[in-house]
Amino acid sequence: MAAPSAGRRHRLILTRNIMASEYASSAQQARNPSTDPHHVVEGELTWLVRAVGLAIGGLLAVGVILGLYHGLTFGGGVRAQIAHGLLVAQVVFAVVLIMLGSIVEGFGFGLALGTRWPYTKNIVVLMLRGDPEAAHRVVATLVGLVGVALAITHPVYEMFLGLGLIVATALFGMGVLYVLAGRAPAIVHGTHGLLAYLVFMAYLVPLAHANIGLGLYLKIIIPTHPLLFAIFMGGVVTGGRGFGEALGQFTVPERKPQWIVALHGIAGLMVVGTLGWYMPTYPVAFALVLLQLGVGFLLFQAVNLKPKAPGAIVAFHQIMALLITTAIVMQWQF
Repeated sequence: MAAPSAGRRHRLILTRNIMASEYASSAQQARNPSTDPHHVVEGELTWLVRAVGLAIGGLLAVGVILGLYHGLTFGGGVRAQIAHGLLVAQVVFAVVLIMLGSIVEGFGFGLALGTRWPYTKNIVVLMLRGDPEAAHRVVATLVGLVGVALAITHPVYEMFLGLGLIVATALFGMGVLYVLAGRAPAIVHGTHGLLAYLVFMAYLVPLAHANIGLGLYLKIIIPTHPLLFAIFMGGVVTGGRGFGEALGQFTVPERKPQWIVALHGIAGLMVVGTLGWYMPTYPVAFALVLLQLGVGFLLFQAVNLKPKAPGAIVAFHQIMALLITTAIVMQWQF
């Protein structure tokens, strides 16, 4: 076989160098999303992600069914029935939205759509394919639309407060993308998580206690204070460690992310102490918090083992937080 000419050898070497450069660049972007102008880091659509997504979709359908049922069986005029049905559905939708956020984090989809917010051209197609970040943004839109409908059908302060919290949560949601890309402080992530739970409580509290709004409820129910602080610090932990970064094992905190973890743990112990002080008012919430401490330890280990995608344990940790919040508001008893 004839040896390749000098020109052909030059082209082959140039092509090989370009491919190597592109590979190195893509690898660098996977490690550090701030090197990509859109900060896109795609997650892996495994069967587990799709299965969890289907379960979340089922929960969304349950919200619609419960809203219809409670609306139709609610006493009062048509407008009151519509408002009550929407309120029931909104509580479920807020839960779904928080759960989707945990799935996005747990399976490494935080930057699957990059920092382009709120939508991409094919966001519905991506959602139907199982992308949890796309689903998260679509459901956020649904929660916003229901919030507007509630403010129209039941124009009271509590509904406008809920709508305002939705808007604030959405704006901080955009900020979360920049936290993950290394362009914004971790406190933005914590504030987003706190606001998401305040949205949930803004609609759950009027549903559980007809004559009490969120502001008054938070003022008089002391256990919500350490709970919300723990939720806030949980978001700061995620933002503080950076996208795809491990926290590292430690006995005494040495780095900033480890100090944040320690504060989150102290906040969890504050919740335990406060609920214990108010026993026997919140027995179920107290038991759930004790279990949550163990789940949090497992999550810490999972983050160190698989920093980019710790897995379903993130969603379970979030489920526990939602159950604790609900158990306090509803005062669940054994």
